[in-house]
Amino acid sequence: QVQLVESGGGLVQAGGSLRLSCAASGRTFGSYAMGWFRQAPGKEREFVAAISSSGGITYYAEFVRGRFTISRHNAKNTVYLQMSSLKPEDTAVYYCAASASTWDGSSCDSSTWYNYWGQGTQVTVST
Repeated sequence: QVQLVESGGGLVQAGGSLRLSCAASGRTFGSYAMGWFRQAPGKEREFVAAISSSGGITYYAEFVRGRFTISRHNAKNTVYLQMSSLKPEDTAVYYCAASASTWDGSSCDSSTWYNYWGQGTQVTVST
């Protein structure tokens, strides 16, 4: 069982930056691949980024590539999402998720690949 708690959301102006954190409970954090998803009002949850258990492999949705960076610190049981050049359309609730499966680049963008989810943190980007 893994419990995930996101933090770092807030209100930022367009063009600004935020860093989201996701703290995980348990001693086996380093065995989980991690992902970030987001859900805007009235829209379906969508994939943002994923990182393998070791941190050696990352994968991004096209619309955030070059602006967002996912990373992890296994000794701190934490995964991060550094967001830069934020746009109003990035406004959403951001969720982190953990997958117990072996890394699969063709599945890491699917919400069904993940076993555990956090409660989300709100990111609002103003014009």
